[in-house]
Amino acid sequence: MADPAPRRRDRPDGSKAAAGRTRRPTERRGPLRWWRRRGIRARLVLTSAAALALALFGLARLFAFAVGHSMLATLDSSTRRSASDVVTLINANRLPDPILTAGGTMTIQVVDPTGRIRAASPGADRLVPLLDAHTLAAARRDGRARFLDGRGYGMPAVLRVVALPADDGETVIAATSFEQVQDGLKTVSRILVIGAPILLVLLGTAGWLVIGGALRPITELRRGAEEISGTARSRRLPVPEARDEVHDLAVTLNDMLHRLERAEARQRALVSDTAHELRSPLASIRAQLEVALDHPDGQRWSETAAGVLADTLRLSRLADDLLVLARLDEHGVRPAAREAVDLAALARAAGERHPAARVPVTVDAGEPVIVHGDVKGLTRLLDNLVDNAMRHAATGVRVRVARAGRRAELCVCDDGPGIPPADRERVFARFTRLDEGRSRDEGGAGLGLAIVRETARAHGGDAHLEDASPGLRAVVRLPLRGPAR
Repeated sequence: MADPAPRRRDRPDGSKAAAGRTRRPTERRGPLRWWRRRGIRARLVLTSAAALALALFGLARLFAFAVGHSMLATLDSSTRRSASDVVTLINANRLPDPILTAGGTMTIQVVDPTGRIRAASPGADRLVPLLDAHTLAAARRDGRARFLDGRGYGMPAVLRVVALPADDGETVIAATSFEQVQDGLKTVSRILVIGAPILLVLLGTAGWLVIGGALRPITELRRGAEEISGTARSRRLPVPEARDEVHDLAVTLNDMLHRLERAEARQRALVSDTAHELRSPLASIRAQLEVALDHPDGQRWSETAAGVLADTLRLSRLADDLLVLARLDEHGVRPAAREAVDLAALARAAGERHPAARVPVTVDAGEPVIVHGDVKGLTRLLDNLVDNAMRHAATGVRVRVARAGRRAELCVCDDGPGIPPADRERVFARFTRLDEGRSRDEGGAGLGLAIVRETARAHGGDAHLEDASPGLRAVVRLPLRGPAR
């Protein structure tokens, strides 16, 4: 009989749930995720400790091999020297029996061509040679030392055996116990097994302390950044004494903080000056409307409307100027649009826009002078300079456009009272008026020259004021048209 279908259980919300439980996908918790959660200090120490452990392991193996090879070579040399001394005695017919060795640690047998033992050292077997005939013949030919199991001869388990030929076909067999080499290797291994972990722990601890000291300036930078709040003024991050990458980072961050403070101060000044400029026209509009509403019968509504319109136009001009400055600040050192613009044509058009002005506007612009930039922005720059010059000129305004090397030069001159040299740079600041007592309607909000300089810099140039004797000359230099970027 087939198994019944799995029953479903009712969930608390009324839906059906299968009898088999569906597992949620769990986040993988592997070594990589564990490693990523470690700090820089821990990762550096662990990495260096792992590399050091591998290096110590390799060096320990190499050292143990070198020590073992050296001890084995010394043992073979001693055994071969003892056998060579016996060979010398045989060749001189002065072979004693038994053969005495220094210290009594060497086992020596002298085997004749028939395989019989002619002489031996005390304690050596006198019946059975240590090497069989085949091995003995091979040992005579190559002279190499060999390992031999000595347990069958009542000797230590491992022997090192050398066979050297002598006169009359005799062979000298010298054997030495390998235990001293084994004991030496065990001692070296024991020292390495105990010393390597201790050295690894010491070096790891030293690395932890050194890396911690190297990262301490970064910790101080973080703490310094935490102490700088939104209302803090002129706060700087601590700069470490070491001339390293962290020092460069701290200097760069402090420079950034300085720029941010300047931008914040500039923004606060702009907001404050804007609010101050808005108060006067708004107060004027409010006063005119309140008077008109309080005395409607004796009010000349056309004059009130004209006054309100004048203040509204003033607010509109202020809003336009602020919008231009905001766009210049947004685009930074590049204008919003880049196209070929003829400054000479713009200057002629600016002169034609003032046919019935208080003073005449003369334009000296011959051949085309092409620059890359924004037509609207450059037109506003020209209008601001011409309007500013017309307000202060006594008899006329002159506009000149020419080439000056690899730059285009725009000059707007007036014959007015001019500006003292100490104030010629200050007037380019926003909301700057040299004569605070003059009419705001006549002088504007003090943003005209600020817009001129910001526009010139956005086009890769600059603007400044010069003495025209008499009057003042505003000079704007822009790079001539090059390959479009």
